[in-house]
Amino acid sequence: MTTTRFFILLAAVVIAGCGSETLYSNLSEREANEMLAVLLSNGIEARKVGYADTLEVQTARSDLPAAIELLSEHGYPREEFQSLGDVFQREGFVSSPTEERARLLYALSQELARTISTIDGVVTARVHLAIPERRALSETISPSSASIFIKYRPGAAVADQAASIKALVVNSIEGLPYDNVTVSFFPASRAHRTVALRTHDEVRLAGLSPNTRTAAIGLVFLVIVALAAFARRTWLQDAK
Repeated sequence: MTTTRFFILLAAVVIAGCGSETLYSNLSEREANEMLAVLLSNGIEARKVGYADTLEVQTARSDLPAAIELLSEHGYPREEFQSLGDVFQREGFVSSPTEERARLLYALSQELARTISTIDGVVTARVHLAIPERRALSETISPSSASIFIKYRPGAAVADQAASIKALVVNSIEGLPYDNVTVSFFPASRAHRTVALRTHDEVRLAGLSPNTRTAAIGLVFLVIVALAAFARRTWLQDAK
């Protein structure tokens, strides 16, 4: 009886380990496909379920920690930036000139950060603008400046595009001198792999359809139950 219980418990553990967990939900088609490409190319089983902008990416429960770390290393899920239209939505209130200016600077920073984040290898980006307010009676005009923070994926040649990134910001902000733009690059830490990458045969097995995997799990369960029954019968015969 003890042997039978052991094999049943083993079957339960195997089936539980094959369960799926949702990594991220409410994804766009493009972002879900990009996440799948990253996971599958690194030997981690994953699938996409849902429709339109309510897609989610799922992976095996045992692969969940490694999948989250790997996607984080590649900058997923992508940060959502606000556009000029989002920032300046009319809500029936009259804003002061100072509030309007602050919102404009914030919107410009968001737009620029969104654009820089689309560069290959960029994990996340921030743009900080310092544009002094021009006063009609003031004879001195302080120059504007900008500071750009970029976290990039290790191995990506993002720093080689520093001049192009600076030119992009300069041409987007009126009166911003090129020399007053600073770009700082910081490599993202490599994710610590909590599980080793699968062998070629294991990756092929992971690529099976959900129905095929379910059938395979059921077959394994039947084999284990049959072995348990055989072991129990053998034990009873030996006990006589």
